[in-house]
Amino acid sequence: MKRKGIIAVALCVALIPAVALGACSGDKSDASSKIVVGIPQDLEDSLDPHEAVAAGTKEILFNIYEGLLKPDENGDLIPAVAKEYSVSDDGLTYTFVIRDNVKFHNGNTVTAEDVKYSIEKAAGMTGSESLITAFSNIKSVTVKGDDTVEIVLNEKDIDFPAYIANTNASIIPKDNDKPSTNPVGTGPYMYVSRSPQENIVLKKFDSYWGTPANIENITLKIIPNADSIVMNLNGGSVDMFARLTSTQTEQLNDSFNVLEGQMNLVQAVYLNHAVKPFDNVDVCRALSYAVDVKKILDLTSDGKGYPVGSSMFPSFGKYYIDLSDSYPTDTEKAKELLAKAGYPDGFSFSITVPSNYQPHIEAAQVVAQQLKEIGVNAEIKLVEWNSWLSDVYSGRQYEATLIGVDASSLTAGAMLDRFITDAPNNFTNYSDKDYDAIYEKIYASNSDDERTELYKELQKNLAANAANIYIQDMAEFVALSDKYEGYVFYPMYVQDFAKLKLKTDGK
Repeated sequence: MKRKGIIAVALCVALIPAVALGACSGDKSDASSKIVVGIPQDLEDSLDPHEAVAAGTKEILFNIYEGLLKPDENGDLIPAVAKEYSVSDDGLTYTFVIRDNVKFHNGNTVTAEDVKYSIEKAAGMTGSESLITAFSNIKSVTVKGDDTVEIVLNEKDIDFPAYIANTNASIIPKDNDKPSTNPVGTGPYMYVSRSPQENIVLKKFDSYWGTPANIENITLKIIPNADSIVMNLNGGSVDMFARLTSTQTEQLNDSFNVLEGQMNLVQAVYLNHAVKPFDNVDVCRALSYAVDVKKILDLTSDGKGYPVGSSMFPSFGKYYIDLSDSYPTDTEKAKELLAKAGYPDGFSFSITVPSNYQPHIEAAQVVAQQLKEIGVNAEIKLVEWNSWLSDVYSGRQYEATLIGVDASSLTAGAMLDRFITDAPNNFTNYSDKDYDAIYEKIYASNSDDERTELYKELQKNLAANAANIYIQDMAEFVALSDKYEGYVFYPMYVQDFAKLKLKTDGK
């Protein structure tokens, strides 16, 4: 079954730093009015939530936009633009009741027509292409009153509420014809301005329907040079930066607190199966046997991190299966497989890495060194982020790339849909008939238990075929100025600026 559109799996080329807080100088009133957030890249794909692809873009848009539902810090789905919803007995019809007096950032009240327009646009029903694979299952969207919208599915999908909570399913004004450059949402922060390659400015939305944000102004400072991050933090021009390396945290002065969590992504060397020699499964398995994940963690993050063996991370709970021992380090086994595949003397290839993500660069350096042990020469090719998006992700013009891939919705499919042969976001060109057949069963299943087991079978398939050289769900280190508190980790790749606040005692 061909699924339409790119699932909103934020492509977390990992380490998209997040928020920098706080004023660099001045009294408490100054500090509480402005926070500077360090991020490693400009938001270059689109500020339209229905078109945004990169995790670094969507984690920022999380503060500007909201869907009918949204995730909380525990991974639970809670009402947002919709105050409640119901599902028909056959599981095909979802009826959403819009919350009273929800305002867009332009001052207009959200209407049922805005909701209908947004869902249809996100689903690709208005002529655009959907970024949410599951929305191809939407049969109709109908306004049933001033505050009610009915969504009818072609097939029952028990994960549908999670897709509705996806950033790519955010509600936007029907009359905004330039959402890619003039984002207007309903979130706790509103877009103010952007200086390309310099900064993005957000402001607290005073008419927000929910709990208001604590910090008045946020400046997202773009720091594309990973070597400059610590300098900016210690120099006082940035008050918070997420997803640092352990080495970077050790270089911080004592005015920062370092928080630790999980990134909720899968860092791996992603292989392009449409190019030689990665069209040969024995080559892929050989590389997996050659890599020592424990040493990668020891050398890049003081041993911190969560080894994974497939495209799923531990926070997915019941869907996750630990396959991290699938390829114990065995250089002799790796050499045997290379010889079997016709490469007894090894080969050379390039690993493309975004230059603004130091943890990926460091991991690639260790991987390249380890592969030399089996006669394989891996050249690290550093590229700018926008080039990675256009050439690797969209163009699929690469041999291998080391990044982190995350899920933008709390569904197992958000991690696994991308390996279906004809999936538009299958940037690795992975193709396996058994994998596709398992997915067909998932689409047809109405049993959560059965779907859970099928998702595990998909993970086993990826591991058995060494679809990628799997490394880890990375430990996340966040540097936060000791003037501030309230940073919250989510079980998905987002940054929640609204919970940040100035400490009452200033320490």
